[in-house]
Amino acid sequence: MSDHEAVSFERVGSVLEVTLDRPKANAIDGATSRRMGEVFAAFRDDPDLRVAIVTGGGDRFFSAGWDLKAIAAAGEPDWDLGVGGFGGLQELPDLNKPVIAAVNGMAVGGGFELALSADLIVAADHARFALPEINAGTLADAATITLPRRVPYHLALDLLMTGRFMDAEEARRVGIVRDVVPAAGLMAHARQLARSLAEGPPLVLAAIKEVVRETAHLPVAEVFGVLERRALGTVERLYGSEDMIEGARAFAEKRAPRWQGR
Repeated sequence: MSDHEAVSFERVGSVLEVTLDRPKANAIDGATSRRMGEVFAAFRDDPDLRVAIVTGGGDRFFSAGWDLKAIAAAGEPDWDLGVGGFGGLQELPDLNKPVIAAVNGMAVGGGFELALSADLIVAADHARFALPEINAGTLADAATITLPRRVPYHLALDLLMTGRFMDAEEARRVGIVRDVVPAAGLMAHARQLARSLAEGPPLVLAAIKEVVRETAHLPVAEVFGVLERRALGTVERLYGSEDMIEGARAFAEKRAPRWQGR
């Protein structure tokens, strides 16, 4: 199977649906990661696309993460992961559009990290999450960075240090997953959420993502300074936009706003 065959995508209006489909476990090797980076970079750069959904093929695995069989066969990992880092999302610069992970099965290791790279996660009721790298004597590096920012410290360390599985309902309860739905309705639910976001103000969504991403390491007082100086491109564009005026007019006129993205 080629990397192009392993990663399929479909445009549905302003939503891009990306499917990782590498039986049996949707594991990701270097070529697949590079292809995913190409797909998500094209999504980022296409003004007609507003939201992306990433899911896995089949109903058993969202993704098992690194393709360990490929590593064993080659004798070493393929460290060229592409423009977006592992899975195309983790390190993709300037991705200021919403991404939804529709977790259709087990999200293990790098598969869990791929889901964490999305902005919102919805999961099938049979989905499970784990970071078993500890059992293989290695580091779940991306999750070690991102998970403590998503959940309480002790829960993050529990998952990282034990490698235990967490079911979908626990993941929802602790705030990792937004919604848990029956498997048969997962994509319909993800699509409805994507359409809702796509109908929202794109300039505001872009500003939210850039502000959160670029100021996470700063004290609150410094963040206010960044906003007041309009130091971030998305904030500067929003505050000088037609959409901002349209939002105020729509509110005053008690009607739905007509967002133009300008």
